[in-house]
Amino acid sequence: MGDEKNAIAIITARGGSKRIPHKNIKEFCGRPIIEYSIEAAKKAGIFQTVMVSTDDERIAEIARNSGAEVPFMRSEKTSNDYAVTADVIGEVLNCYAQQDIYFENACCIYPTAPFVTADKLKNAMEILVTENRDCVMPVVPFSFPPLRGLVMNDGKLSYKWEQYALTRSQDLEEIYHDCGQFYAFRVESFWKSGKLVTENTGAIILSEMEVQDIDNEVDWKLAELKYKLMQEKDGRQDENWQ
Repeated sequence: MGDEKNAIAIITARGGSKRIPHKNIKEFCGRPIIEYSIEAAKKAGIFQTVMVSTDDERIAEIARNSGAEVPFMRSEKTSNDYAVTADVIGEVLNCYAQQDIYFENACCIYPTAPFVTADKLKNAMEILVTENRDCVMPVVPFSFPPLRGLVMNDGKLSYKWEQYALTRSQDLEEIYHDCGQFYAFRVESFWKSGKLVTENTGAIILSEMEVQDIDNEVDWKLAELKYKLMQEKDGRQDENWQ
């Protein structure tokens, strides 16, 4: 699969979570949810290092017990509510660079992404290399065409884009959104642009059954239901389905 073996998986898992306390290690279908991301990265077999960036000792302990490395704790600067993913990635890569450890490619995986699998990670990393992309990310089509969206002004509804009001849904351009699961990327491109998603970004397309934002307890239950349904569909028990 090319040169992607010189790669690091970075799982970002800070301790603070206001809407769902201890979200990154809360039990999901009987296991701390972060374990699914760690297991998928390790089973992919394409990462030189699988590490967790966290400021929380409890998360660090669970991560290590699950087979991930936690070589250093996240700084206070990248643990506050204003730090973005790029800040965390930059800190991780800089910490390794200070030890003269460098990576050509990387994959940032979120800790609350139980639908991430080894095969998806391998697929994304392969596309990254073979298509010479800056980044590859999973996306999902909007369930309803956003071009037919409505807005509210002074209590009255109107089409945001009137020119599409009578256009058949099947005739509208397919629009996708980020699944919020992972980003495979070239380290050199990240340093040059300072961001993950550039104009040279590829994608793998997922179905609605493989995607669920988890922002509250209802989302959590929906994600567990989808996960169990996917397992039943594949006829397997919890093996971090591949």
